[in-house]
Amino acid sequence: MNTLRSGDAMLTDWRAAAGRFEAEVAKAVVGQARAIRLVTIAIFARGHVMLEGDVGVGKTTLLRAVARALGGAYERVEGTVDLMPTDLIYHTFLGEDGRPRVEPGPVLRRAEDLSVFFFNEINRARPQVHALLLRLMAERTVTAFERDYHFPNLQVFADRNRVEREETFELPAAARDRFLMEIGLEAPRDPESRRALVFDPRFHDTDRLIGTVAEGVLDHAAIGGIGASIQHAIQAAPEIETYVVALWDALVRPEAAGIRLPGVEMAGLVQGGASPRGLSYLVRAARVRAWLEGRDWLVPEDVRAVFPEVMAHRVFLEPIHEMRRAEIVPALCRAVFETVPAP
Repeated sequence: MNTLRSGDAMLTDWRAAAGRFEAEVAKAVVGQARAIRLVTIAIFARGHVMLEGDVGVGKTTLLRAVARALGGAYERVEGTVDLMPTDLIYHTFLGEDGRPRVEPGPVLRRAEDLSVFFFNEINRARPQVHALLLRLMAERTVTAFERDYHFPNLQVFADRNRVEREETFELPAAARDRFLMEIGLEAPRDPESRRALVFDPRFHDTDRLIGTVAEGVLDHAAIGGIGASIQHAIQAAPEIETYVVALWDALVRPEAAGIRLPGVEMAGLVQGGASPRGLSYLVRAARVRAWLEGRDWLVPEDVRAVFPEVMAHRVFLEPIHEMRRAEIVPALCRAVFETVPAP
């Protein structure tokens, strides 16, 4: 097999555009190359993205930079405990003449041109809001004012912090499964990046910082077609197919695979999740990663590079183990890689 054929100018040009996109986003966030790459993969895999991390590590800044560089109609909503599903669709108010008025909410304000919907602090919203969001993410449609609205180019980006628990609501399993990736974001650890974040004034004015990011680096309306082309262009050898299925089996039935974790009763550890849909998302993301690396075939590293972010949030543990989820699931993913031999 060869690298992507030089004659395939479309995919080659788009890969160069993806590189420019990453460079623009990197202007606003420092020391987050892996997170930027994962978000880029999600965009071309046509999947929704959840960012999770501590307060003040740059989740919102990253997503604002992504939305600006991606282009298209953009809307944002703040998750609050009193937010209701109807607030996403419309809002009512009294006009200057004292008569009631109804105007479209953030989902409908830009109608079917909506490209990026950013849900800030999603875990502060009520389950009723999550239910509406689930349809929007799963079907890219919503019903309002006696008609269906379609959002063919929509991608949902959301963030939540892992610190606060008061007045927050955990996302239901169905909503979590609709996110292609859940990406953990931490403050950079290298001294140079840490000094820049603390002492460089340009990182202290977020609005001005986002303004340095070029708008519409990618043609958002064409990404769906390009994403489909990538999926057909990147091939998986039979050995890779066998490897992916073996990873799936080990993740769902770790005890049968011989996996042991310290202090964990492996029998019945995994209650569910990691469905065929999740595996198809894994392969979609891995193919985009291969394309960004300039190959037209999958290698094990493509699968491993996206496995934790695509699969970990789809693994549902027995309730007795959920309190230790942040410790157990990453250890389980590492053990799966150590147990299943790569081709």
